[in-house]
Amino acid sequence: MENILVIGCAGQIGTELTMELKKIYGNEHVIGTDINKIPSVIAVNGPHETLDILDKKALQKIVRKYKIDGIVNLAAILSAVGEKNPLLAWDVNMNGLINVFEVARQENVQRVLTPSSIAVFGPETPQENTPQETILRPKTMYGITKVAGELLGDYYVEKYGMDIRGLRYPGIISHEALPGGGTTDYAVAIYYDAIKHKKYTSFVKADTVLPMMYMPDCLSATIQLFRADKKNLKHHGDYNLAAMSFTVEELAQSIKKHIPEFEIEYKPDHRQAIADTWPKSIDDSAAREEWGWQHKYDLDKMTKDMLVNLQAKYDKNLI
Repeated sequence: MENILVIGCAGQIGTELTMELKKIYGNEHVIGTDINKIPSVIAVNGPHETLDILDKKALQKIVRKYKIDGIVNLAAILSAVGEKNPLLAWDVNMNGLINVFEVARQENVQRVLTPSSIAVFGPETPQENTPQETILRPKTMYGITKVAGELLGDYYVEKYGMDIRGLRYPGIISHEALPGGGTTDYAVAIYYDAIKHKKYTSFVKADTVLPMMYMPDCLSATIQLFRADKKNLKHHGDYNLAAMSFTVEELAQSIKKHIPEFEIEYKPDHRQAIADTWPKSIDDSAAREEWGWQHKYDLDKMTKDMLVNLQAKYDKNLI
């Protein structure tokens, strides 16, 4: 592939992924688009466009303009925000995705990667070592759209022979971007508040366990799957992906190793009910066997790196 379009480049994952792809393909060959303001680091490093994923004609115009042969679609309304506005979540996550698939089909785009999420799982799903093939009965609109998106991807693969890929992200933790309205946001916000205030109020309980991943591993996995040899892939848009699982209390204790005075209190809100429907650990053996996925960061290694980077930002009044 020569020209890659990233839809949703202003999001938590989108900004960093766009820049990583630019390192591989070159600044001029990776085009970042978003409905929101394009991050300055992307705006000064190659072509970019403002794009509403619901505007199919605009999307098609961009694909033609830049001769796009690969698309990474990160545009989505996440779980917590989606529960406040479920119809918007459906519109963006489903109708936007159909626009991407249809434009890719009509313009002969070689490959599309669109992430799924652990939100596809529900209370009937085994919560420990959740299998690749399992019950998908989510209780959030975000999760419903992700299940439908996986099935829609399979449909386009079977009916039109397209190359559609995706992976079920766990909670993603990063020091580069603020949380984006997901249920796992506590695992990002806790680090910011630890640096700024030495205390944090968690919106989920101390013993809540969810699968998590540090952003460098997330970027590595996404790019690795995007570039993997198609003949090695037995799945399409639904690869389980895992790195680590921990309780909120374990996360707090990891921070206390570096900031002994750090304090945490717990005031669970509506997001607790969402978290309770999701797995505690994930079996991602299919990803490891089919395209060689391996994670590098555990909890303490991630915590050390997060605090070092956020402290540097805090000292410069950037957070």
